Amino acid sequence: MNEQIREKEIRVLSHDGEQLGIMSAREAQLIANERNLDLVMISPNAQPPVCRIIDYGKYKYEQARKEKESKKKQKVVTVKEVRLRPGIESNDLNTKANNAIKFLKKGDKVKVELRFRGRELGHKDLGKEVMLKFIDIVKEFGEPAKPPKFEGNNMVVIIDPKK
Repeated sequence: MNEQIREKEIRVLSHDGEQLGIMSAREAQLIANERNLDLVMISPNAQPPVCRIIDYGKYKYEQARKEKESKKKQKVVTVKEVRLRPGIESNDLNTKANNAIKFLKKGDKVKVELRFRGRELGHKDLGKEVMLKFIDIVKEFGEPAKPPKFEGNNMVVIIDPKK
């Protein structure tokens, strides 16, 4: 920016995008000073480097405003987690499902993790039934992204909210 530009020749653009041509950095700085604006290098890797005569403070403000505006429009998707066990009773399963439904209504994804311990690993079919029953309870509000799969001693499924 301004006096920090050390290139011998630069391509200069005016504040409204009009090309002023190729000139020395000193000449471009004089033009910028006449207009009470800053000389800013916008493309240092070009041959010759491209500089623009702009109000740098206003430019930074506009960039910050655009960035803030784009952040406003973004929706942050959070992943809530519900943990189950293969021997869970139906009332407990319904309570966990109701919590998951609450999360899905808010627009959050739900990660359902069914943990197996010790001898329970020998009865993976019971765990699969519990998982399918859970998915069936919440199917009105969300559907699984992929079928349930095993990760170590856990069966995991991620349920996305319905649009």
